[in-house]
Amino acid sequence: MSGCGRAGADREKKYGRAKAKFGFFMAFYHQIQNLGFIYFDVLPKIWALSGTLQERYVPARYAGEISHSLLFFLVFNLIGTVFSTPTSWYHTFVLEEKFGFNKQTPRIFITDMLKYQFLMVVLGSPILSGFLKIIQKTGTSFFYYLWLFAVVIQIFAITIYPILILPLFNKLSPLDEGELKSGVEALARKLKFPLNQLYVIDGSKRSAHSNAYFYGLPWKKHIVIYDTLIAENETEEVVAVLAHELGHWSLSHTTKLLGISQFHLFYVFALFSVFINNHSLYQSFGFHKEMPIVIGFILFSDALTPMDTLVKLLMNILSRKYEFEADAFAVKLGYSTSLARSLIKLQIQNLSTMDADWVYASYHFSHPILPERLGALGWYGEKSKKDKDEASVLKAGDREL
Repeated sequence: MSGCGRAGADREKKYGRAKAKFGFFMAFYHQIQNLGFIYFDVLPKIWALSGTLQERYVPARYAGEISHSLLFFLVFNLIGTVFSTPTSWYHTFVLEEKFGFNKQTPRIFITDMLKYQFLMVVLGSPILSGFLKIIQKTGTSFFYYLWLFAVVIQIFAITIYPILILPLFNKLSPLDEGELKSGVEALARKLKFPLNQLYVIDGSKRSAHSNAYFYGLPWKKHIVIYDTLIAENETEEVVAVLAHELGHWSLSHTTKLLGISQFHLFYVFALFSVFINNHSLYQSFGFHKEMPIVIGFILFSDALTPMDTLVKLLMNILSRKYEFEADAFAVKLGYSTSLARSLIKLQIQNLSTMDADWVYASYHFSHPILPERLGALGWYGEKSKKDKDEASVLKAGDREL
């Protein structure tokens, strides 16, 4: 291995270790927070505080569990932001900065945080109100109506996200005419992908990491390419990455994952309908007179964590399978070499993990590591591929002799 290669591998290992250490710290930090909230009866105290605010500032005709819950939601979210901001700051301006990925300024960081809080209030409040109203009005069968409400919200979010939300954080520009645009449009036509718009996003404004994705309704899709991906890859390599992404669409991976998520959501709401009237549970966490729905859902979410761990494992296994299938789809389109080269460049650019224990990877990684993907692609590198071909010829000659 050359000196440059060794330096790159060492940097990747250091970045992987730094992320792992940060992940362990965050898990411990969240556990301490949860224990602190339980030990000091934080939830009952926030509920009481929000009740006091309601009595003082909310007109009597609007008083009730919904307005009380909205005030609780705002206070709870504010406290959560106070606890999460230091770790978010460290992740951005220490960890990512150390390895050259961070492109944010403190001003962008703070304005992004304020925008998130604004969206939480503007969008979160009516959603929470609808959530509570449905449960109040539909009785024990609320989980079915709640699931339908969630489906409507998801469709609404898909529709408004590129129009109202994404522009608050990033600038989307139409991809300029040229070889890349022609190549992507030709690929979309070949696959009958309902491409409506092709955008470039200013991802370099915040990070040096690269990505590409598509979104939209079934009959009207938009493709978004990070400017960092275009800057670091040749045209054919960018098209190869999009061939992989459109493979997910063509193979119905996105539809299948959406169906799984809807089933999981329905299952969660059905379980919550059993959980919500557990008086002893509320009493165990300091709610002796009231059983607020929003509190019940928070406690239910914590109780559901072990099951979510299993769901995460299964979803990562499925996601890794889909990634191999999307790679194979791009190979069938003739992008084997270009995709392999792009994956190598993305590996170098993103300092992704090159090696990992298969058990650890199965739980933590939604994508296969690079050697696994290159092996599945049949990629051996220019020189090693030639050597392999020559070895095959020699073996064939030996058999003939």
